[in-house]
Amino acid sequence: MLELIADQGHAARRPVAHAWEDPARWWPRLTEATAHLSAPVAVIDLEALRYNTMDMVVRAGGLPIRIATKSVRVREVIDAALRVPGYRGLLAFTLAEALWLAEDHDDIVLAYPTADRPSLERLLADERAAARITLMVDDESQLDFIDAVVAPAARPAVRIAIDADASWRTPTLGHIGVFRSPLHTPEEVARFARRAAERDGFRLVGLQMYEAQIAGQGDDTGNGDGLIRVVQAQSRRELRERRARIVEMVRALVPLEFVTGGGTGSLEYTGSDPALTEITAGSGLLAGHLFDGYRAFTPAPASAFAFDVVRRPAPDIATILGGGWIASGPPVASRQPLPVWPSGLRTAPREAAGEVQTPLRGEAARTLRIGDRVWLRHAKSGEPAERILSYHLVDGDRVVGELPTYRGEGKAFL
Repeated sequence: MLELIADQGHAARRPVAHAWEDPARWWPRLTEATAHLSAPVAVIDLEALRYNTMDMVVRAGGLPIRIATKSVRVREVIDAALRVPGYRGLLAFTLAEALWLAEDHDDIVLAYPTADRPSLERLLADERAAARITLMVDDESQLDFIDAVVAPAARPAVRIAIDADASWRTPTLGHIGVFRSPLHTPEEVARFARRAAERDGFRLVGLQMYEAQIAGQGDDTGNGDGLIRVVQAQSRRELRERRARIVEMVRALVPLEFVTGGGTGSLEYTGSDPALTEITAGSGLLAGHLFDGYRAFTPAPASAFAFDVVRRPAPDIATILGGGWIASGPPVASRQPLPVWPSGLRTAPREAAGEVQTPLRGEAARTLRIGDRVWLRHAKSGEPAERILSYHLVDGDRVVGELPTYRGEGKAFL
């Protein structure tokens, strides 16, 4: 169904002015195309998806992109992207998900450490899955946990990768980034790598360093951009030097198969880092509104969802049924869905986007009537798929297919 995503000739024929740059045409078109569907309705636009898929390859500068499945959660989209030159391998978010995907894919890295005993038992009893899935570790107690599930002598060798902290630590600003691995310095990573490589039943094959303070923070949001750019520039310099040293020290111990880093927001920077062999990204395919706030790129709004107006509590308020599909991260406005059509709508500051209802204010709210459709964009990319059974695929003015989400396939991993 999504074979056209790899039609590079079609992509080359795109007009200079993209259709999504005209909101007055883009969003009403989706309303008309989905008028026969009951709300909530979620769509993926094929033209926009094709644009984002190819744009990410260009931005990566030649490094292959490992798809972060958490940010998609639609197998048909994941598989279609993997057929495009420039994409290779998957980064799963739970071991249960990785085992499911390993039925059809042979290069899966688990993004986070796991303590899922039943899934570990399944993995360690299946040589084929064990050869296809790489577990993430950053502490010897995690290795102890795996050994306690199945002893080394009774299982195939476990492929492991080290998650090293890519945050920036400064005397004045403190910790800049997310709290992930306890391994920060080259010496800390190398010591752990040596111990892991020497343990029976494990095979160290990879290294991961995710620079959230660069990839996940926009620098063109209109809120403190100058400071953000200064901090990111200094963090980029520090990380490049430290990552190079970490990779050098670990490679002196074992021949790594991959070194991954990055994210949708840092493809240009990460793609130019000679220490890396690949980049991990996924959100840029469907492009939540968080990625509107970056200077380096402008993604297409490839997916969106719509709800119907069901009540009018005041002349300037229209309330939709549903809406609160919140993204991960700090509980701030940027993690809420963004009303995009009709233009000028905004959530109420004391209610925000609610799980079952969302009051919307603005001049456009005065014109909305019961049953009218309101379009919203998600903040990141994975969160809508946990609420819906499928995306409707739109090509031009028509719905041309239906793509089941993980949930639609009966899976809910987190």
